Amino acid sequence: MNEHALRIAQVPDSVAGRRLDAVVAELFPEYSRSRLSAWIKSGDLSVDGATARPRDPVRGGETIALNVVEEVQTHAVAEDIPLSILYEDEHVFVLDKPAGLVVHPGAGNPAGTLVNALLHRDPALDKLPRAGIVHRLDKDTSGVMVVARTLVAQTALVAQLSARDVHRQYLAVVLGALVAGGTANAAIDRHPRDRLRMAVREDGKDAITHYRLRERFRSHTALECRLETGRTHQIRVHLAHLKYPIIGDPLYGGSLRLPKGASEELIACLRGFKRQALHAEVLEFMHPVSGAPVRCEAPLPADMQQLMHQLRADAASHAAIERARR
Repeated sequence: MNEHALRIAQVPDSVAGRRLDAVVAELFPEYSRSRLSAWIKSGDLSVDGATARPRDPVRGGETIALNVVEEVQTHAVAEDIPLSILYEDEHVFVLDKPAGLVVHPGAGNPAGTLVNALLHRDPALDKLPRAGIVHRLDKDTSGVMVVARTLVAQTALVAQLSARDVHRQYLAVVLGALVAGGTANAAIDRHPRDRLRMAVREDGKDAITHYRLRERFRSHTALECRLETGRTHQIRVHLAHLKYPIIGDPLYGGSLRLPKGASEELIACLRGFKRQALHAEVLEFMHPVSGAPVRCEAPLPADMQQLMHQLRADAASHAAIERARR
């Protein structure tokens, strides 16, 4: 069922001569240009009571009447799936997504997704594109996500992401002992042969990941990664490209490699870790309505805590053996 609301605005004299579609985009910034253009063409946006074309110039002083038609954007079914909410108000949700939860319904995942869970918690999200989701995490990546609850919030958050003003910090546990951090600046696009994978490609989209050492183990490293861009699988692709693939990554991790002299406990932990050891731990953004800074942290999940514990125990055990030999 469609819902309607009337919005009124006056065209400033200072924009005389400019195109109508460009002017209304500034008068109603909470709506996308494509949606506003569609409303102009359908007659839901009028100028002094008359229909107009997107390219028509304005004179200044006209009255714009916008009949906002809020249509259902998603037909996913609401499902009572538990969510761990880190912060919420009438404009946004910030949640801690568990590993294994798919974000969007799709082929093979028609239900049981984050979108289904969000619609149960807030049915009005069906009026927003993608149910308010502005960025995503891979199915088996855990951690913090922000979801908009209003179109104004969604538009503002998408703008922050596009301007690279959102701080997204991850913890990744990788194969290999790094000695220093750095920046991966390598374009990414769809793999030329395997459509499930992404790849570093010269003709790809700009992709930048900053990483620094968090903790070193004998044959592995915990890295703090910060996204400057947000391409699909970006951290996973960049670290694999640097020859430091994420533990457990089914697409980019390669075959299992065990450290020499590893304990049975560590071997069992590595063999049993069946998802990429990647966790979105911090998200910082400006509140889309108040402008106040918002910072949320998602605690490290139990499987990654256990992985780090076993790697520390392995490192400590071998360090003790080395000391005893001296």
